[in-house]
Amino acid sequence: MVQNSTENEKRFDYLWLVLFLIVFINGFEAGGYQASLWNIGQNYDLSVTSMGLFASVELFATMLAPLVLGAWADRNSKAFCMKILLALEFAAAIIVFVTHSEIFFVVCVFFLGLTTSALQFISIAALADAYPKSGSRKIGFITSMYAFGALVSPLVVSFYLNYNLSWRTLFALLAIGSLVAIVGIINSGDKPREQSVLEVTNDSAGGRTSEFFLPAILLLCVIMLIYVGFENGFTFFVDTIFTDVLGSGLGKYALSVFWAVMIPSRVLVGYFAKKAKGILITATLAIPVITFILSFMENSLIFFILCIPLGFACGAIYPSVLNMMLPFAGKKTATATGMITTATGIGGFLFTALTGFVGDNFGMRIAMRVLAAIFLLTFISAVCTTRMKRKS
Repeated sequence: MVQNSTENEKRFDYLWLVLFLIVFINGFEAGGYQASLWNIGQNYDLSVTSMGLFASVELFATMLAPLVLGAWADRNSKAFCMKILLALEFAAAIIVFVTHSEIFFVVCVFFLGLTTSALQFISIAALADAYPKSGSRKIGFITSMYAFGALVSPLVVSFYLNYNLSWRTLFALLAIGSLVAIVGIINSGDKPREQSVLEVTNDSAGGRTSEFFLPAILLLCVIMLIYVGFENGFTFFVDTIFTDVLGSGLGKYALSVFWAVMIPSRVLVGYFAKKAKGILITATLAIPVITFILSFMENSLIFFILCIPLGFACGAIYPSVLNMMLPFAGKKTATATGMITTATGIGGFLFTALTGFVGDNFGMRIAMRVLAAIFLLTFISAVCTTRMKRKS
């Protein structure tokens, strides 16, 4: 009877699906908010500069969340933390949906940025804690959920706007998703579903598998800071490159393809999680090389085609970094994931501004070469991190 009960528990385990849903909702919110920004600006009669400030409110909250909430998530049950954050997300989305006050909108968007950012890194940490054996593979899938949500949401926004529904529909959908996720977390909890080999052998030592190793975590933060900065710098200006430099209308298609190929890339990284070290080194070298080649490209069709391997290499970075992080995080998985998430927010803000500045003053081709040169620092960081891993 005990054996049958255990088998039934394993059969009906769906915590990983709930965590996947949470990260998908985060990607959906980010992509949907970007796709709705023009309509929001029309609703509140905003200038382009004001629209940028509206967008930066969420980005600031995204950067702030891991610093404020990472240690809190490690000290408490991650299921408890996620229920609190999902409830806040639900409340903020409902308020945006029903109110027409600009002040309420800005405050609620701040809380949406705070909660979605925190939910992302806590969900990944909960996945690693609950599935110590298969977590590395599942990380590839969960990171692809964010890209999938960001890819789907602009299509959904366009669909309901074409049917004359309000841009606020996005926040109604977000509220529904948050409510479903709350129910899922309440019913599934966040107790470990698996026991790692290290935990079994270290039971006499209190089950502690490793210590938090700050130097390696900081190197991984450097990789993510530069990678997300590159990603934002490239994706924000790729349509401009096609239009102004190459005289082509393929820019929006190139952007879609760039994001689309990230999904299979991250899934494959999950399948080959044990090769994370080699994948990370290969990707951090391939990205600057391809970017440097693109900076000299005159043919728009070849440029478009090269966006496919570039997006594929970019897609491999995030799950590989997370898999590399696990041996160095010890029991502070939320803190480590939060530090990496903070680095992504900083990188996205700094490098988008840098790309725009260099592009305005020296041209977009030079801006791409600057991004490629800076990206080589991620290759050096990846090599250093893998050497730390071998010594560990």
